[in-house]
Amino acid sequence: QVQLVESGGGLVQAGGSLRLSCAASGRTFSSSSMGWFRQAPGKEREFVAAISWNSFITYYADSVKGRFTISRDNAKNTVFLLMNGLKPEDTAVYYCALNLQMPARSSRVYDYWGQGTQVTVSS
Repeated sequence: QVQLVESGGGLVQAGGSLRLSCAASGRTFSSSSMGWFRQAPGKEREFVAAISWNSFITYYADSVKGRFTISRDNAKNTVFLLMNGLKPEDTAVYYCALNLQMPARSSRVYDYWGQGTQVTVSS
C-alpha cells in the first residue's frame, strides 16, 4: 500500500513562489511515475505536471509551463512542485498522485492519491 502526503501549500501574493512536497511511503516510489493535479472550486480536477521514475521525462500543462518545475528525490521518496510567478488562477487544492506505469496527463491512470494541499494566490 502507498500513502502520499502533500505539504507546502499556503497563501501567497501574485508573483510569489511556493514549493510543494509530496512524501510517499512504500517501496514502489522509486520505480513509479508521479504527477501533480489541482482542483479549483467548482471546476474539475486538472493535470499540472508529471515526471518519470528517473526524472528523464517531464510533462507540464500549458498553463504552468515555464513557471512550474516538477522534480523528485528517490532517496527521500519525495516529489516536489516548485511554483514561481503564481497567479490568482493558480488557486486550487493541489494533489500528488502515483502511477505505476509511464508518466501521464490523465488522472485515470494514477493509482494512488494524496489528500491535497491548499494553495491560495491573492491579487
